[in-house]
Amino acid sequence: MLWDAWDKGADWLSIKFLTSFPSRFPEEAGIKSALMGSIWLMVLTAIMSIPMGIGSAVYLEEYARKSILTQLIELNISNLAGVPSIVYGILGLALFVRGLNMERSLISGALTLTLLILPIIIISSREAIRAVPSSIRDASYALGATKWQTISYHVLPAAIPGILTGNILALSRAIGEAAPLLMIGALTFIAFTPESIFDPFTALPIQIFNWASRPQAEFQYLAAAAILVLLALLMTMNAAAIIIRNKYQKNLKW
Repeated sequence: MLWDAWDKGADWLSIKFLTSFPSRFPEEAGIKSALMGSIWLMVLTAIMSIPMGIGSAVYLEEYARKSILTQLIELNISNLAGVPSIVYGILGLALFVRGLNMERSLISGALTLTLLILPIIIISSREAIRAVPSSIRDASYALGATKWQTISYHVLPAAIPGILTGNILALSRAIGEAAPLLMIGALTFIAFTPESIFDPFTALPIQIFNWASRPQAEFQYLAAAAILVLLALLMTMNAAAIIIRNKYQKNLKW
């Protein structure tokens, strides 16, 4: 599959392809609006999901008392991580687009993707926090530190490689999703770039879906070229996760 995408799309990759808007003429078509839409989505999704996910993980792992309620919350978070993405699209359509009257805008798409990856961020962050040895906490308490000082100065710095890796991998999943964005009504053809969070938008997976569904062979090649760009973004994000993990990994002894 990768070779087929490279064979069909490599010749169509160019600066013009990256800086041109979609067109009904294949030789003039590009992915500028889709690429900018994906970047907007990732930035907004990261701003909303990362603080909320890490905060929830810290609370559940360090503050919440073990009870039936917390066990129920943890069970629901684990179940939500396995829900098909199309279900989140239906939820986003009902809640953000229609319920809150946000229309088919960037903020609706970002909120929908936030719901999609939030369980993954919480689970991965909790695992990273849980991996920090209890001896670090005990040593901090023995020196008179408060619980928050222990968490902020010792636990989180030790867990940050795993937390960042999980967050970046979760965002990598979000950037490749098309089904939830199609459900909330993201456009398949836009000849402009968004200027605010309330503007209509498209994204790379939707542009690929649009081109791949057309019968003309040239649009199949354009879809293959867009796939290569999307794969390059995904590989860059995954490589960043590996670099961050290796750079900030601390040699903890316990």
